Amino acid sequence: MTSRKVVVITGASSGIGAEMAIQIASKGWLPILMARSLDKLDTLQKKIETNTGIVARVYQLDVRNQNAVKQIFQNVNEDIGQIDVLINNAGYGKFDFFEEANIDDIEGMFETNVIGLMACTQAVLPIMKKSSGGHIINIASQAGKIATAKSSVYAATKHAVLGFTNSLRMELEDDNIHVTAVNPGPIQTNFFLIADQTGHYQKSVEKYMLHPEFVARRVVDNIDRPVREINLPKWMDLGSRAYQLFPKLVEKFAGKAFKQK
Repeated sequence: MTSRKVVVITGASSGIGAEMAIQIASKGWLPILMARSLDKLDTLQKKIETNTGIVARVYQLDVRNQNAVKQIFQNVNEDIGQIDVLINNAGYGKFDFFEEANIDDIEGMFETNVIGLMACTQAVLPIMKKSSGGHIINIASQAGKIATAKSSVYAATKHAVLGFTNSLRMELEDDNIHVTAVNPGPIQTNFFLIADQTGHYQKSVEKYMLHPEFVARRVVDNIDRPVREINLPKWMDLGSRAYQLFPKLVEKFAGKAFKQK
């Protein structure tokens, strides 16, 4: 990868996506901003230029549109000539008891969190292979390791992301393309405006929430020092490891925590 990295970020208009873009520009790298909301992307672009002098590139994209994904990544390659890093950050969740879940919400989460992520990855691989290197960072979740009540569909999408990420890493190990999974716990972002419209879960875990600047910093620092996984916070990572070894025991003693939604 070149010293001035070109970093594509999906879901860049807000939350950790926007924060990662700012931090990436602060390093002198070029952030490529992708999201559905062009207005928000334009606002972020101006903020980045004011703060860093870097003129980020903006592309309006809904990752659920596979034809648009192919075209936009082709456009980026033609406009800039390289993509060093892809951060698959676009995604959302909606918390419901599965019996009450809307099928449109189920499809939407899988189309965005899983199929959209895969489409972007597939679109960038020929570009990275041509330049003999790259880094793909998939924003997954601790929900992909510990499923909880009322998040069955969201957890299923993140399980899928982790399975895909681990397989992809093995497929690309001879191509000098690094693959990282990021598994954060709850973050103080607008995610919960959709996921938890009652506000109950957000209130119950508010004191444990991660700051988006911290999560973004860990991800951006990983670009220069690739690792297999980033798990945040550490105590939740320890919990997920215990859950893999002793699921029945953890569910017994942490049952109330698993049902806070």
